[in-house]
Amino acid sequence: MKHVVLIATGGTIASAADKTAGAVNAGLSGETLLASLHQPLEGISVTVENFEAAGSYALDLVTIHRLCGRIDEVLAGDDVDGVVVTHGTDTMEESAFLAWLLVKSDKPVVFTGAQRHAGQPDTDGPRNIHDAICAAGCADLTGVGAVILFEGDIHGARYVTKAHTSRVDTFRSVGLGKFGEVDHGIVHLYTRPAKARVVLETPALDRDVELIGLGLGTSPRLMELAGQAGATGVVLSAFGRGNAPRGFGDATARLVTSGCPVVVASRCHEGRTQAIYGKDSGGVMLVAQGALLAGDLSAVKARLLLSALLGKGLSGPDLAGAFAAIAEA
Repeated sequence: MKHVVLIATGGTIASAADKTAGAVNAGLSGETLLASLHQPLEGISVTVENFEAAGSYALDLVTIHRLCGRIDEVLAGDDVDGVVVTHGTDTMEESAFLAWLLVKSDKPVVFTGAQRHAGQPDTDGPRNIHDAICAAGCADLTGVGAVILFEGDIHGARYVTKAHTSRVDTFRSVGLGKFGEVDHGIVHLYTRPAKARVVLETPALDRDVELIGLGLGTSPRLMELAGQAGATGVVLSAFGRGNAPRGFGDATARLVTSGCPVVVASRCHEGRTQAIYGKDSGGVMLVAQGALLAGDLSAVKARLLLSALLGKGLSGPDLAGAFAAIAEA
């Protein structure tokens, strides 16, 4: 008999509409979610732990750092084969990525949730929970790091993103594809990561790393203000290979000189950053001024990696080397 622990954190999957106001709010317990399953779990026992009850848009880095620590504590039990985390979809890709980075155990960690709340007749929550529990109890997922299970598909936490605001098949690994799927309780794993993940140990996640999105002709004003307001790091969601509008090269130099690292990610959904273009705040100029490139990490995940490394106390060349070791892997 396999043993899986379900850690409930809230989200749409644990929500229902208020009968008076109509607003949807999280509040259902993990026990209630488990009781909603339409299909029996064969050969798997489940223990429930209620960790949080909030929409994932309301979660923060302190909470998710604590969640990652709790996952490791649970997985340290010899009688536990895997963990399922029920979570809101808005920031699920970020929490799953942090679990991929921070959880030391190689046992399966599976995040899941729902796009339709528990009060809707066609809610997708029960099926997703059932499939996630099956995945968490499958030894084939050992060593791949945290994954997201949604609509039967298994996606690696490093590359997955929420691609649609409301569809039930919202999660995609754009350009890369899924790891596998769960079909009638049977886990089919089609691929595994080519390289082993690098596990980070950090006493905290730095909460003062800011993320700034760039558009045509964007001013570096927000970047400058972030530094003045005490930001410990800045991530730019930049163009193409990692380019920015005029003025960002000089702003980058000022922040880096002051001790505030700058990371350049691409706002494109596929591909990697690379310093190719020169003048007018192209990637070559940004790197020359001290910026780090995010590789194929999205801007939101580059921010989390930088937060973890700063929380670990790294700076300068040590920070750059540690960031590149993961971002360029």
